[in-house]
Amino acid sequence: MAQLHFTLDSEEVKSLFLGNRDEAMAKAMQIILNHLLEAEATEQIGAQSYERSDERTPYRNGIRERELTTRIGTITLAVPRLRNGNFHTEIFQRYQRSEQALIMTMLQMVVDGVSTRKVENVTSELCGTSFSKSTISALCSQLDPVVEAFRNRHLLKHYPFVIVDALYLKVTENHAVRNKGFLVAIGINEEGKLEILEFLADDSESEETGCRFFHSLKQRGLSRVDLITNDNHSGLVNAVKKSFQVTVWQRCQTRFSKNVLDNTPKSLRSEVKTSLRDIYTAPTESRQRSEYSSCQHS
Repeated sequence: MAQLHFTLDSEEVKSLFLGNRDEAMAKAMQIILNHLLEAEATEQIGAQSYERSDERTPYRNGIRERELTTRIGTITLAVPRLRNGNFHTEIFQRYQRSEQALIMTMLQMVVDGVSTRKVENVTSELCGTSFSKSTISALCSQLDPVVEAFRNRHLLKHYPFVIVDALYLKVTENHAVRNKGFLVAIGINEEGKLEILEFLADDSESEETGCRFFHSLKQRGLSRVDLITNDNHSGLVNAVKKSFQVTVWQRCQTRFSKNVLDNTPKSLRSEVKTSLRDIYTAPTESRQRSEYSSCQHS
């Protein structure tokens, strides 16, 4: 590896300590990386610029500018071009425009629930460069292998209790926005900790979808489930009965309470809320009788 020598003028050094540090750091990083690119070109060619050498292979053919977006700002790299040869560098992958760490940070924001629009605003504010929502969505495809590995992992623990729920989201499919069901299974292990076991996007909460959903869980090791809780959707209830014949099913109390209140006249809602609260805060024996009664009549 060739020795790398570069210089910074006094104003650039002062900016590192007294001025806009990010801007000064970006400028210093640009100088360093461009010197490194030139050193790599010299090694690959076998001669300095304008140097006559028998060891020279290809010849320089100017440069091409490439912008690299980093956490400290956007820097412009002067990438050497070679005649009768290809220039190779490890600084950034071919056609990559952004620092990998910045990309991973954006993906982590998406995983944590930040919308693509907000990610666009954050990168614009911090880096001076805006990443469009479509660009961020395209970058999210890098998460696909991670998501698939999570969904296909073997379930090693015992989950005596499983909660299944579904929500409907608007998704873009075949250039059209449509509603799609998103099934989620949450397991409670023997230590009392919750863990997401599986999720599935489908058109509905049908019995066929539920059976396919539960079959995937059983294939990955879910067994000996004592209690499954979900709402009173007939498709999922039938799927539970088919997939887990000896498992007790119970209607979700939260959904049950919401359904009761939705069908209660406004003048009586306060009284019904009080009654429901009394049931759920009653001593264990009395609450179990109420839950058993709710189970039988659901």
